[in-house]
Amino acid sequence: MGNGEWGTKNSEPNTSGFRLIIAGGGTGGHLFPGIAVARELKTRVENAEVLFVVGRKKMEADILSHYGFRALPIDVEGMKGRGLKKGMAVFIKLPKSIVQSVSIIRQFSPWVALGVGGYSAGPFCVAAKFMGIPTAIHEQNSYPGVTNRLLSKFVDRVFISFEESRPHFLRKKPLLTGNPVRRELFLSRPNAEKPDRFTVLVVGGSQGAKAINEIFVEALASLTNRGKKIEVIHQAGKGDYERVIEDYRARGLRGDIFPFIRDMGAAYNRADIVVSRAGATTIFELAALGKPSILIPYPYATNRHQEINAGSLVRAGGAEMILQKDLTGEVMARTLIRYMDNHPALKKMGENAHKIRRPNSAGVIVDQMIEMLQVTKVKVSRPLQSG
Repeated sequence: MGNGEWGTKNSEPNTSGFRLIIAGGGTGGHLFPGIAVARELKTRVENAEVLFVVGRKKMEADILSHYGFRALPIDVEGMKGRGLKKGMAVFIKLPKSIVQSVSIIRQFSPWVALGVGGYSAGPFCVAAKFMGIPTAIHEQNSYPGVTNRLLSKFVDRVFISFEESRPHFLRKKPLLTGNPVRRELFLSRPNAEKPDRFTVLVVGGSQGAKAINEIFVEALASLTNRGKKIEVIHQAGKGDYERVIEDYRARGLRGDIFPFIRDMGAAYNRADIVVSRAGATTIFELAALGKPSILIPYPYATNRHQEINAGSLVRAGGAEMILQKDLTGEVMARTLIRYMDNHPALKKMGENAHKIRRPNSAGVIVDQMIEMLQVTKVKVSRPLQSG
């Protein structure tokens, strides 16, 4: 690159050494699409460097360490649901988080910044934009959160997962990319068919879902009493894991129970059907893998966005949705029996889910980030520092 500067808009840039910061987190659902983009970039671009900027939750650092990515924290929290006093305390911390973001940017010298949702994306993307870094956001859900709605007014690009979120970003003409899916989900081989055994994967998100845990155990007890042979893979969440273990034991039930499932590819492959919340990451994983599902949207999600997320799969015939207010152990048991006894319907549901997948979401976002550099003619001469 010589002087470290891009050429004209129409020239082909030298992307070797591309440096990207991805900001966001709070849940695995926010991080996993960012991980998919990071891996796509490192696969395609020689010597690419990726740094994640997250909050101070141990889970965030653990997930990124597992995938081999470096992360730096900033002091930031969400304001929603904290009340006036605690909300003001969070607001007062924002200048500190912006100063921390500026320090990270100066140290790492990113070519592009990408916000993927979560509290840390807000102050970091503000800092990046005002320091002249090409900045984009990716909205994962059908109804965007406050952070992304505010950021969309001044970032360079807006990527969306669901068409339903487009009206909230009219100023920027958002690009529909879908939600990037981790490639390792496709690496596990499907297990041989088990004609006498039906496998259910229960996953309430990376942190679990107590309501789903309780209702599913009731359903499993009912199915067992009816003589149904069923295998269970159950991600209970760290906070509810011990209670779920005890509930299984007290009822004489069996299942593979985990606080968090590392190898989701293997879990999906074992499953005949998935019982889950309806976060955006889960929706696109189910579609990518063609997995039939029973979706129970989180009832307190902002503007019912999980219900809207689930609707995209339901309308395609790729999932069944049960609202939490309508869900009991008996309702879940009867729903599972209906699919256990009707394999053609189960197969058709999986095929329908597969039809709405967007297999190159991460590739599209990487293409857009490269184009952003060409358009802005960003200088990239500052050397990478290791601090």
